[in-house]
Amino acid sequence: MTGVDPGIAAVARSLQERVDELATAMCDRIRGEIDFYTAVDAVTAEELHRSVRGNLTTIFEQFTGEGRPGPRAPQRTGRERALQGAPLPEVLHAFRTSFAYLWDTLVAEARASGTVGSDSLVDVAADVWRLMGEYADAVATSYRETAAELMLQREHERSVLVEALLTGVVSDRAALWRTAVTLQLPLEGRFLVVAAEVPAAGREALPGIVPLLETRDVRSAWRLLPDRQIGVLALESAGTAGDVLALLRREPAARTGVSPVYDALKDTPEALRLARIALDALPAGTPAVAQFEESPIALLAAAAPAEAGRMARAVLGPLLDLPADDRSALLGTLDAWLDCGGSARETGRRLYCHPNTVRYRLRRVEALTGRSPGDPRGLSELSAARDVLRILPQSGGTDR
Repeated sequence: MTGVDPGIAAVARSLQERVDELATAMCDRIRGEIDFYTAVDAVTAEELHRSVRGNLTTIFEQFTGEGRPGPRAPQRTGRERALQGAPLPEVLHAFRTSFAYLWDTLVAEARASGTVGSDSLVDVAADVWRLMGEYADAVATSYRETAAELMLQREHERSVLVEALLTGVVSDRAALWRTAVTLQLPLEGRFLVVAAEVPAAGREALPGIVPLLETRDVRSAWRLLPDRQIGVLALESAGTAGDVLALLRREPAARTGVSPVYDALKDTPEALRLARIALDALPAGTPAVAQFEESPIALLAAAAPAEAGRMARAVLGPLLDLPADDRSALLGTLDAWLDCGGSARETGRRLYCHPNTVRYRLRRVEALTGRSPGDPRGLSELSAARDVLRILPQSGGTDR
């Protein structure tokens, strides 16, 4: 502030001597006008008084010419209020209230002194309201910067907790409870794990998924890894799982695997493993969504993937070594025949070919594998091998 008026400087020094009294009166006005400072205990009376006193002292120093101009005090207030969780509109309202009180007090003291003319008051009025704008800007900027820091810090903390939950590092119930509280997830209920392939390191596979899930009353916590975006979803009801799958499948953004529904948060690591299996079973390069099948064969394959893969190779053997087109035709026919309940006619309709073509291909399957689809034992082995290859496609060395 340049050109300090001697009369105003004297008034400011007089008020400076009463700074504690003025700060107390100013705090009373703030609490009287702004409900936040009385209804919520985030900012104590002592903290409010200290902040108001600090800002008043800085202002008086500027009017007396004794202090260095600068927004240090309001910056400190903005940071403190952000850390305390005070809403920014209420913080700015408090500053406007404070400056209005300061102006009334300054005018009254100046008139009582008899040494300050009207012109000086007009000049100081411009200084007061200019300061109010500078202080408000400093408070808001500091508040927003601190809030952004807190958001990043909290997101990092949440991400670390999600990682601990996914990997099973959180094992004892007390630690699991603290994790659940922080992530706003229940300990027990209905859960899904979603694992989606990211387009590039550092980029989300499912951008905007959190607010989208919230519209379905689904709470979630996510972890972004170099190759996957993984989420733990808490479902509100039995039907919500279907809603989530429908939502993900509406416009699939990435290859996405979904676990079966599970009922205890501690089982998240196993659910993640099943979601990854469902993801890996999807064709490369094609956005799609698959949920791990909760069938006996699927569970066995997930429990012992190496042994399941060896079983599939042993059953289908030479068929898997055929050229890709031939192999695809035979396996596709076997799949359709199984889906159609063993009806060559229905299979032909589905594949747009003659029933005799279906029978011919099935005879080739039998010749190559040594197992007849018409024999119960052979059929069970062929069906189990096909299920394994659908769940663990890499086990058969195919591109399916």
